[in-house]
Amino acid sequence: MLSAILLGFVFSLFLVLTGKFFKGKFSILAAGVPLALFLYFTQFIGQISNGEVISEFHSWIPAFGVNLGFTLDGLSLLFSLMITGIGFLVFVYTSAYLKNHKYLDRFYGYLSMFMAAMLGLVLSDNLISLFVFWELTSITSFFLIGFNNTNPESRKSALIALAITGIGGLSLLVGALFLGSITGTYSIAEMLTMNPEIASNPYYILIVLLVFGAAFTKSAQFPFHFWLPGAMKAPTPVSTYLHSATMVKAGIYLLMRMTPVLGDHEFWNTSLIIVGAITMVYSAIHTLFRTDLKGILAYSTISALGILVFLIGQGTSEALTAAAVFIIVHALYKATLFLVTGIIDHQAGTRNTTILRGLRKVLFPVAIAGFLAALSSAGIPPTIGFIGKELTYESTFHFENMAILLMGLIVITKILLLYAGFVAGIKPFTGALPERFQNTKMPSFLMWLPPLLLALACVVFGIFPGLIEGP
Repeated sequence: MLSAILLGFVFSLFLVLTGKFFKGKFSILAAGVPLALFLYFTQFIGQISNGEVISEFHSWIPAFGVNLGFTLDGLSLLFSLMITGIGFLVFVYTSAYLKNHKYLDRFYGYLSMFMAAMLGLVLSDNLISLFVFWELTSITSFFLIGFNNTNPESRKSALIALAITGIGGLSLLVGALFLGSITGTYSIAEMLTMNPEIASNPYYILIVLLVFGAAFTKSAQFPFHFWLPGAMKAPTPVSTYLHSATMVKAGIYLLMRMTPVLGDHEFWNTSLIIVGAITMVYSAIHTLFRTDLKGILAYSTISALGILVFLIGQGTSEALTAAAVFIIVHALYKATLFLVTGIIDHQAGTRNTTILRGLRKVLFPVAIAGFLAALSSAGIPPTIGFIGKELTYESTFHFENMAILLMGLIVITKILLLYAGFVAGIKPFTGALPERFQNTKMPSFLMWLPPLLLALACVVFGIFPGLIEGP
């Protein structure tokens, strides 16, 4: 696993010497790195499905109990496949989206480092090494968000994102140090049996608040949500990769990973339900007032992250299953919609929903991808979004406390997200084609094939949910 993590960093260093090779027609070859990693992790599906947990240990700073310990279980495998699988499609898309860009090799370097940092984060068993990778995702995302560094707004957005997530990282470090002092270990696996001891400690509330500080800043929960819409100044591949499938879900991963350690406590559960509910409803309402496609997708992403926090807060087996499924659902449809938005912006020259229409006549495969992603976003059969939506409803309806109120909030949120999906995925392609878009051309298949594959996956997994249920 350490070799898999290091591959992204090594490739970034390799680009320093061979960058020119990856700027031209051979740029597509960079996608071989995430593809190789995706295939590497797929070989573990059978073992993990049978209940095995694969561990790897490398001594680092033994005097302080800090090591490079890695664990591959169901949760970390889910995230690893998502990081590398969607990463592969983003790398392919980038080769056409930023074709002949003078800093394309640099962009691939940042993407590779970010991918490696994310893999290190989700595979780490040691809280201190997890913190190191956590901060590396913040640093690499700073370079990606501010990639267009001649634009003052891009630089400002990158700084704000780094400041917010960086503070969250420090919160995680302090929380990890408290946990280490209480349990005598930084290993998450060893902490799993210490929940009662941790919960009865006088510092329990403080530790939970510190973990929340890390998770809420990273996953853009209210009131720390404001950095994410600003980060939309980044190129579309960045928005797709970081802000739909990976970085913003790092906070979700942390909450799910720490639930057996810190969860099953009224403070943990109630706090997550309240913050998640506020975030999902508040952000879903904001989508009604946005006319920029990326703005709509940014706020609908924040809302979806709120739903995940809301489900984790419920803490039941049903709710955690619903959260795991919704992670897949959201990654598929939201990555599709971001890539579709990038194509519209790239080919039509605008993301303004008030003037975009009729583009199906010139971007037909893209229209199909947007339509299918919108259906999954709305939870309409036969997409995987329908299953994710129903599991969310089921877990909420069976929750013991205030089930009717919570059910009402999640239904309202889903209705608003249905509208957001319609505006982002369907509206730009319906109606008559305006004269200003008559000369819009189809992009390279390297741009429209990735979102189409993701959209088709929404349907395939919806019709055959057994493909993901066991694995």
